[in-house]
Amino acid sequence: MLNVKNLHAGYGKANVLHGVSFEVKAGQCVSLIGANGAGKSTTLKCITGLMQARQGTIEFEGGRIERLPGHQIVRRGITMCPEGRQVFAAMSVVENLKMGAHTRRDANEDADLEEMLDMFPVLRKRATQMAGTLSGGEQEMLAIARALMSRPRLCIFDEPSLGLAPKIVQEVGETLSRIKATGTTILLVEQNASMALGLADRAYLYEAGEIILQGTGRELMEHPEVSKAYLGE
Repeated sequence: MLNVKNLHAGYGKANVLHGVSFEVKAGQCVSLIGANGAGKSTTLKCITGLMQARQGTIEFEGGRIERLPGHQIVRRGITMCPEGRQVFAAMSVVENLKMGAHTRRDANEDADLEEMLDMFPVLRKRATQMAGTLSGGEQEMLAIARALMSRPRLCIFDEPSLGLAPKIVQEVGETLSRIKATGTTILLVEQNASMALGLADRAYLYEAGEIILQGTGRELMEHPEVSKAYLGE
């Protein structure tokens, strides 16, 4: 579904990515793990059209997308749930959810809205509440539901557990597992390596803008270097 080849990118004169290559197959959950500043979020920005790669190609369902603007990439079927939630604070929960469907041109938006409120009961309770008054965990659920409202074929999650209490992190992991079970393809960037590798069909370890290790989620979980550096074992 997604094929990233020899991706180079950076900011100003600084190069951040140095030839990153990986693929995501339909129905998989693929996790990108690594330390802060390793290049994971920069990779996502290139995929979603928020920045242009300096070199390399990005193919989605057989078509090149590395030069497309973000709104066209969304219409192709890629949606990102961004780091830090980034909900529309002055809009209600329902208004935020409807914003997730703004590129759609079908008649199923209301049905999908009800489906999201069923999937996330806390959002139904807060339906008319301003998003900025929700707790961090509630905002994360709202950001996930908003992303799903676009009916993505590939849903990208950037650090969904960031800044959340351990109990809420567990709920986020369970939510991602449910989304995966529906057949939605997932690309996950997450510093909580235990959660990321537990969900992953395939995983890639970033270091200094390069992928230094890859394998199934279980293979990376059992790798001595990953266990020591990222799992505290």
